[in-house]
Amino acid sequence: MEQIHLAVNGTLMRGLILNNNLLAVGATFVREARTEPAYRLWSIGDIHPAMLRVREGGQAIAVEVWSLPLAAVGTVFLQEPPGLCVGKVRLEDGEIVLGVLGEPILCEGQREITLWGGWRAYLQAQNP
Repeated sequence: MEQIHLAVNGTLMRGLILNNNLLAVGATFVREARTEPAYRLWSIGDIHPAMLRVREGGQAIAVEVWSLPLAAVGTVFLQEPPGLCVGKVRLEDGEIVLGVLGEPILCEGQREITLWGGWRAYLQAQNP
């Protein structure tokens, strides 16, 4: 079965609320990583993040890379909150993987959390 790498930046990460969606399709954790410094991150109602690639003002965002069967990608994304989608993400080391991104409209009026550098760091700052 063909495997692919998927970069996740929010609730699909280890120990978080939707991580079981990855585990249920046989995904395995590969490594922690960071994106190239070309992304911004928003908190969507403090429920989940949305990451966008930007032309200016981006920074590296903490992600987890998971290996999962190619055939399971649709299953995982159909369980993601509305407004999140699959796209190509460039990691700090130059590797390009599929990843969870947000639609720009989803971020309108939401709190930008790019300066925290990732969802876990943002959550930790909210609940020290």
